[in-house]
Amino acid sequence: MKSLKTGRIISNTIIYIILALMSIVWLLPIVWIILQSFGGSIGDKARLIPSEFTFNNYLYLFSNFTGITNPRGSNHSLDGYFFGWFCNTLIVAVLSCLISTLFVLGTAYALSRFRFKARTIFMKVNLVIGMFPGFLSMIIMYWVMRDIFHLQGNYMSLVIIYSAGAGGGYYIAKGFFDTISKNIDEAAMIDGASKSQIFWQIILPLAKPIIVYTVLTSFMGPWGDYVTSSYIIGLQNTENWTVAIGLYQFTTGQDIAASYYTQFAAGAVCVGLPITLLFFALQKYYVSGVTGGAVKG
Repeated sequence: MKSLKTGRIISNTIIYIILALMSIVWLLPIVWIILQSFGGSIGDKARLIPSEFTFNNYLYLFSNFTGITNPRGSNHSLDGYFFGWFCNTLIVAVLSCLISTLFVLGTAYALSRFRFKARTIFMKVNLVIGMFPGFLSMIIMYWVMRDIFHLQGNYMSLVIIYSAGAGGGYYIAKGFFDTISKNIDEAAMIDGASKSQIFWQIILPLAKPIIVYTVLTSFMGPWGDYVTSSYIIGLQNTENWTVAIGLYQFTTGQDIAASYYTQFAAGAVCVGLPITLLFFALQKYYVSGVTGGAVKG
């Protein structure tokens, strides 16, 4: 009995040590980038703790209001653009989130509740298509945005791209809707409710966790995307950039990185903070949506 207790203590100690090391590996880059955002010297990037602390990097990012320009100066000035990039990204993320959430929930509810021809084929084909990475369609998306919608170089084209195929990601939401008893639908239909009323007034209020999950996932994708936004908008349309493009440009080229490195760190914190706070605020619903949607396929 004593040896069993000793073995449990040893095994728990090893597990805690491993978890502690994993936490350090995971948290160190985050702590490092936060500390670098307050750095006042480019030489501090090789140090965990900067030699001096300043808020000028954050004030520079919002130079439209603060009047603070790049503390080190630069021949490749990007002063005054970050706030516009931030607003562009926020508009794209919010609009894409709203449209995508409606598409996903509507598609998931239809496939969960209705039985129609080609339903099974549609689900299988969509599953196969989902195995291919989205950037394979990048070229055709570029030509469609340029020649049909005439929106190439405009950040609003990203809203169309992010939202158009959002309904294909219905799997988790459908699994959640499958867990809601169909007897509720039948009872509502007996009382005279239409399919639309059942969906909006009965099912959605019961599906709060999966709505939050869908909103978060639909928001995080456009918020941090670089590949699609840089290809569709283009590097020549500086005012229409998203923050992902702008922050990448802060680190492109040795001479530019030397001038904008700590501002890049401050920008990374500004971009990461809203989505982090949003995730923590809605975490309990996020977990409920994932676990509830994984019960049935």
